[in-house]
Amino acid sequence: MMGTVYQINKGLNRPISFKGLQAQYIAYLGAGLVILLVGFAAGYIIGLPLLLLLPLTGMLGAGLFTVVNTLSKRFGRDGLMKFLAARRMPRYLWFNSRRLFTQLKSIKQ
Repeated sequence: MMGTVYQINKGLNRPISFKGLQAQYIAYLGAGLVILLVGFAAGYIIGLPLLLLLPLTGMLGAGLFTVVNTLSKRFGRDGLMKFLAARRMPRYLWFNSRRLFTQLKSIKQ
Protein backbone atom coordinates (compact mmCIF):
# COMPACT_ATOMS: atom_id res chain seq x y z
CA MET A 1 0.00 0.00 0.00
CA MET A 2 1.38 3.41 -0.98
CA GLY A 3 1.57 6.35 1.40
CA THR A 4 -0.60 9.41 0.92
CA VAL A 5 1.02 12.27 -0.97
CA TYR A 6 0.28 15.76 0.31
CA GLN A 7 1.03 18.91 -1.62
CA ILE A 8 2.94 21.62 0.22
CA ASN A 9 1.60 25.18 0.09
CA LYS A 10 4.78 27.21 -0.33
CA GLY A 11 3.09 30.62 -0.49
CA LEU A 12 1.55 30.48 2.95
CA ASN A 13 2.85 33.75 4.42
CA ARG A 14 3.17 35.60 1.14
CA PRO A 15 0.86 38.61 0.63
CA ILE A 16 -1.92 38.33 -1.91
CA SER A 17 -0.97 39.73 -5.30
CA PHE A 18 -3.05 40.08 -8.48
CA LYS A 19 -1.83 41.74 -11.68
CA GLY A 20 0.67 43.86 -9.75
CA LEU A 21 -1.79 44.95 -7.07
CA GLN A 22 -0.91 43.97 -3.52
CA ALA A 23 -3.02 43.20 -0.44
CA GLN A 24 -5.79 45.73 0.32
CA TYR A 25 -5.50 47.49 -3.06
CA ILE A 26 -7.31 44.55 -4.66
CA ALA A 27 -10.28 45.28 -2.37
CA TYR A 28 -10.08 49.02 -3.12
CA LEU A 29 -10.22 48.34 -6.85
CA GLY A 30 -13.10 45.86 -6.43
CA ALA A 31 -15.12 48.29 -4.29
CA GLY A 32 -14.49 51.10 -6.78
CA LEU A 33 -15.66 48.95 -9.68
CA VAL A 34 -18.84 47.99 -7.80
CA ILE A 35 -19.52 51.68 -7.12
CA LEU A 36 -19.00 52.45 -10.81
CA LEU A 37 -21.40 49.66 -11.78
CA VAL A 38 -24.08 50.92 -9.38
CA GLY A 39 -23.55 54.49 -10.63
CA PHE A 40 -23.88 53.36 -14.24
CA ALA A 41 -27.08 51.44 -13.44
CA ALA A 42 -28.53 54.43 -11.56
CA GLY A 43 -27.71 56.77 -14.43
CA TYR A 44 -29.30 54.37 -16.91
CA ILE A 45 -32.45 54.04 -14.79
CA ILE A 46 -32.68 57.83 -14.42
CA GLY A 47 -32.57 58.11 -18.19
CA LEU A 48 -29.15 59.60 -18.93
CA PRO A 49 -28.06 58.94 -22.51
CA LEU A 50 -25.68 56.04 -23.10
CA LEU A 51 -23.41 58.29 -25.16
CA LEU A 52 -22.74 60.15 -21.93
CA LEU A 53 -22.71 57.21 -19.51
CA LEU A 54 -20.34 54.88 -21.37
CA PRO A 55 -17.41 57.29 -21.85
CA LEU A 56 -17.87 58.75 -18.36
CA THR A 57 -17.84 55.30 -16.74
CA GLY A 58 -14.87 54.25 -18.88
CA MET A 59 -12.85 57.33 -17.93
CA LEU A 60 -13.70 56.98 -14.24
CA GLY A 61 -12.77 53.27 -14.36
CA ALA A 62 -9.44 54.03 -16.04
CA GLY A 63 -8.76 56.75 -13.48
CA LEU A 64 -9.65 54.39 -10.63
CA PHE A 65 -7.32 51.71 -11.97
CA THR A 66 -4.50 54.23 -12.44
CA VAL A 67 -4.85 55.68 -8.93
CA VAL A 68 -5.07 52.28 -7.21
CA ASN A 69 -2.14 50.92 -9.22
CA THR A 70 -0.05 54.00 -8.39
CA LEU A 71 -0.86 53.69 -4.67
CA SER A 72 0.04 50.01 -4.74
CA LYS A 73 3.40 50.67 -6.36
CA ARG A 74 4.22 53.70 -4.18
CA PHE A 75 3.26 52.37 -0.75
CA GLY A 76 3.31 48.60 -1.06
CA ARG A 77 1.52 46.21 1.25
CA ASP A 78 1.39 48.19 4.53
CA GLY A 79 2.84 51.54 3.50
CA LEU A 80 -0.46 53.38 2.98
CA MET A 81 -1.68 52.53 6.48
CA LYS A 82 1.65 53.67 7.95
CA PHE A 83 1.54 56.88 5.89
CA LEU A 84 -2.00 57.73 7.03
CA ALA A 85 -1.16 56.87 10.65
CA ALA A 86 1.93 59.09 10.59
CA ARG A 87 -0.17 62.01 9.35
CA ARG A 88 -2.48 61.68 12.36
CA MET A 89 0.35 61.77 14.90
CA PRO A 90 0.82 65.12 16.64
CA ARG A 91 4.11 66.91 16.02
CA TYR A 92 4.59 67.60 19.73
CA LEU A 93 2.77 67.28 23.06
CA TRP A 94 2.19 70.27 25.32
CA PHE A 95 1.46 70.00 29.03
CA ASN A 96 0.69 72.98 31.26
CA SER A 97 1.40 71.17 34.52
CA ARG A 98 3.31 68.20 35.91
CA ARG A 99 0.28 66.87 37.77
CA LEU A 100 -0.39 64.19 35.14
CA PHE A 101 3.04 62.68 35.71
CA THR A 102 3.18 63.13 39.50
CA GLN A 103 -0.13 61.31 39.92
CA LEU A 104 1.10 58.29 38.02
CA LYS A 105 2.93 56.99 41.10
CA SER A 106 -0.16 57.19 43.29
CA ILE A 107 -2.39 55.14 41.00
CA LYS A 108 -2.61 51.55 42.26
CA GLN A 109 -3.01 48.80 39.74
